[in-house]
Amino acid sequence: MEHVVAAAVIDAHGIVTGWSEGARLLTGHAAEEAVGRAAADLLVEELPPLPARAWIRPVLVRHRDGRHITVTVTACPVLGADEEPAGWALTAERPSESEPTLAGRAFQQASMAMSVFDPHQRYLRLNEVACKVMGVSEDVLLGRHFPDTVQEAEHSRGFDWHLRHVVETGRPIRYESWAGAPSLNREHAWTTEMWPVREPSGEVVGVALAAFDSTEQYLARQRLAVLNEAAASIGTTLDIVRTTEEVVGLLVPRFADFVSVDLLDWVLGADEPPPVPDGEVVLRRVAHGSAHEGTPEAAVRLGETDVHPPFSPPARALRERRAVRIQAGEPDFVSWLAERNARAPEGRRFRSGVHSVIAVPLLARGTTLGVLVGVRIAHPDDYEADDAVFAEELASRAAVCIDNARRFARERTTALALQHSLLPRGLPGQAAVEVAHRYLPSGSTAGIGGDWFDVIPLSGSRVALVVGDVVGHGIASTATMGRLCTAVRTLADVDLPPDELLTHLDDLVTHLAGYQASGDDEVAELGATCLYAVYDPVSRRLALAAAGHPAPALLLPDGRAELIRMTTGPPLGVGGLPFEAVELELPEGAVVALYTDGLIEDRDRDVDRATGELCSALTAPAATLDALCDTVLKAVLPEEPGDDVALLLARTRALGADRVATWDVEPDPARVAATRQAATEQLTAWGLEEAAFVTELVVSELVTNAIRYGAPPIRLRLIRDRSLICEVSDGSSTSPHLRRAHAFDEGGRGLLLVAQLTQRWGSRQTDRGKTIWAEQSLEPE
Repeated sequence: MEHVVAAAVIDAHGIVTGWSEGARLLTGHAAEEAVGRAAADLLVEELPPLPARAWIRPVLVRHRDGRHITVTVTACPVLGADEEPAGWALTAERPSESEPTLAGRAFQQASMAMSVFDPHQRYLRLNEVACKVMGVSEDVLLGRHFPDTVQEAEHSRGFDWHLRHVVETGRPIRYESWAGAPSLNREHAWTTEMWPVREPSGEVVGVALAAFDSTEQYLARQRLAVLNEAAASIGTTLDIVRTTEEVVGLLVPRFADFVSVDLLDWVLGADEPPPVPDGEVVLRRVAHGSAHEGTPEAAVRLGETDVHPPFSPPARALRERRAVRIQAGEPDFVSWLAERNARAPEGRRFRSGVHSVIAVPLLARGTTLGVLVGVRIAHPDDYEADDAVFAEELASRAAVCIDNARRFARERTTALALQHSLLPRGLPGQAAVEVAHRYLPSGSTAGIGGDWFDVIPLSGSRVALVVGDVVGHGIASTATMGRLCTAVRTLADVDLPPDELLTHLDDLVTHLAGYQASGDDEVAELGATCLYAVYDPVSRRLALAAAGHPAPALLLPDGRAELIRMTTGPPLGVGGLPFEAVELELPEGAVVALYTDGLIEDRDRDVDRATGELCSALTAPAATLDALCDTVLKAVLPEEPGDDVALLLARTRALGADRVATWDVEPDPARVAATRQAATEQLTAWGLEEAAFVTELVVSELVTNAIRYGAPPIRLRLIRDRSLICEVSDGSSTSPHLRRAHAFDEGGRGLLLVAQLTQRWGSRQTDRGKTIWAEQSLEPE
């Protein structure tokens, strides 16, 4: 009886004129109640204008007891004598619970949600999956307008718009959406196909659709998108903390409502990695982030250490070297949450909704660096196996970036320590110049460069000023810088002129490059620039030569500043080309500014403009030379220099005639006593009687050797500086050397005696021969 066919006849005015027994059984209305009434009184909703042809559709009928019944109505027009519709013959039946055809059963049992709508967005058919998604049976929805069956929401309006669009255009459409459903407790991703259903005439009489739940595919694409984004957003700097912050920013809130990154202490230092302990693990919080402002879920503050018990997810992840997931209700979860609440009870209410936790080890190149922890609170889904795979992949990429930052920091620290050990810490005491210096390593990811400078005391109160720059960055460049710095000091001891010293230095760099090129190890490119200058406070002359290095700037006492005009030779390592020295006389109080190219050169700067800024900055008032250094750097240096910068300022001093005494000595042994007496008298005039005894011996020995083994002209010079310097020059280029005299030798002990009595001694070549010198300390012992 539930599926009995009901029949009714309606005239052209919509009045019921016939009513079958089946209609009474279906609706509860007897014939005397139905006949003569408007058919619309028996319907729940008014039907749209009916076409002048046969049609079939679901209709919502009002039962006599008030219930709403969905029936499938088939209508055929009844024609009059003029062949115009005079009424309608209707048959109605309840939808069958089992499809009578194979095609019908295929539709009903399809694995995706399928529905059919009329052109006015009313339900005509739904299969089992569609009913499950909607959360109601088919008979509840048949004949109803779609917007009336769902809540007002953006995705509902979009679905309705697409239904209308298919009817209006007659073209199929496919789209993806992220939306919920009445029977689902969270949003899903849907891939929906809609297409028009046509009559043989081509008229659109309905819209059919199939909706596929593509949540897994959608989430997989989302995970892949996050991994792709990680490649660009993680590791933008070689800073460990910044890198971990980038990881947190990428995962919150898409993957977790709270994320923390804890590292083992050795990662932040210079120690070698120890084995991961099997029991408790001590980790330092480096970064964390939350969907809540202020990260109230955090039980550990940034920079603090935390002891993780063996059962905790971080300790297990480090020990097992894999992602560890725990969910609400599990014993380890309960213990972990209780431990967090005990440590930081003020965040308890923010942790009350925690339902899933994942801990992932940070592994890079076989080394364990720390652990990443993700916590879900508002996010409805627990962490699943796919999430663990994704988290391990992301953590692996992040760990490599963290390890790169760690290695860079370690190499930078090593290179900086090596460089600082090679640079002069306290410049040696001397009277020739007053000096101030600055060295600024760049923050470039390329690492520490090979910039260096030095101030080397020379004989005769002279001083050498050196500044150089090795090509490249890192430890290799710093090591090369150390070699060149040592070589310059060695060559400076020989008292070579600036151009000759650079020639020898160029040969050294060429040999080093050839030696390293023959090895199997990869090495930094060898090449360097250098400027070497020698200042003599007695003559007030500055001699300098450059190998590929920018010319120094000069600030004169009258306030004028300019670059020193000089011919710059090729960089060191080119080989085969000469270096040219320039010499100029400086007034006392002039400031010579030597620097490396990082001060004035940058890809976005004009070098001429930068050197102009340098000269202008040198003229700024400054109380001290140190203050002038800071003024120059502030005025000339870019905000983010891309290279190391070394700056050396030297203010010249002069030794007046009252501190220098000179005698021409005739090449006669008989003149040795008179010369010795003249030196003694000069010491008395200077008030240095205590140094007279040693000075007499030194003068006697050096002058005698010059007369005996040298060549005219012979000259004696005494210089009173911070030490007493005795110099004897002659026209021979043959340098003396120490030798051990035998017991019965009459000579050979003079230079040995000089070496024993003085602080240091040596010889240097000059344009006219050589000069033998010896220094005595004037400081009280």
